[in-house]
Amino acid sequence: MTDALFLVGRIVLGLFYLFNASNHFLNLKMMSGYTRSKGVPFPTLATLGTGVLLLLGGLSVLLGVYPDVGVALLVIFLVPTAFIMHNFWTVSDPQMRMMEMIQFNKDLALAASALMFLAIPEPWALSLG
Repeated sequence: MTDALFLVGRIVLGLFYLFNASNHFLNLKMMSGYTRSKGVPFPTLATLGTGVLLLLGGLSVLLGVYPDVGVALLVIFLVPTAFIMHNFWTVSDPQMRMMEMIQFNKDLALAASALMFLAIPEPWALSLG
């Protein structure tokens, strides 16, 4: 039963990351514009690169293939994104500040949850890895 629940959780979380990766590719112009507005150099390249991190990390979680590498890719995406893209402490508008704070906290919580996957012995149950 716990293996099946773990698989369901992996599917939901993996699809979450894959959905977000697809946004980086399918909405490249809009996402790059937002990235540019945050002062990130080479915003289109940065958006594509972070999309690749999400894609590979999401596939790793979903399929259970090289989960330690997948976790690293997700943390490499999530932690800098929290501080660079969701720097709520620089926002003066109260509503925008709250929105950025929520996104900042979400990114750090997702990074922390990704790190917890490292405590699960490999190979993961019901995985391709």
